[in-house]
Amino acid sequence: MSPKADLLQGSLDLLILNPRALEPLHGWAVSKRIQLLSRGVLAVNQGSLYPALYRLRDRGLLDSAWGESEEGRRVKVYQLTKKGRATLKTKQDGWRLFSDAVEAILATG
Repeated sequence: MSPKADLLQGSLDLLILNPRALEPLHGWAVSKRIQLLSRGVLAVNQGSLYPALYRLRDRGLLDSAWGESEEGRRVKVYQLTKKGRATLKTKQDGWRLFSDAVEAILATG
């Protein structure tokens, strides 16, 4: 399996909530921003992205409003809420703990 195609379970929410990936942007732009920031390693398909955006919005972690794309199309734009920022901090701390643990295991081999 390619790392480009597979994200660890739970990591997509962390990537979407990252302010560098969501500043307010529409869904397709969020996907492109994640791909750009990961230097092309991570690609989020629409079948994963939009359900995640809706779930995060329904949980109060994102706000959404109608806006306009660069091409002048009407699009839904997403932005982090105060609750989303707090959740992001918790998820970042958890990711760092996980990442450090994996790195410690890999360093022993």
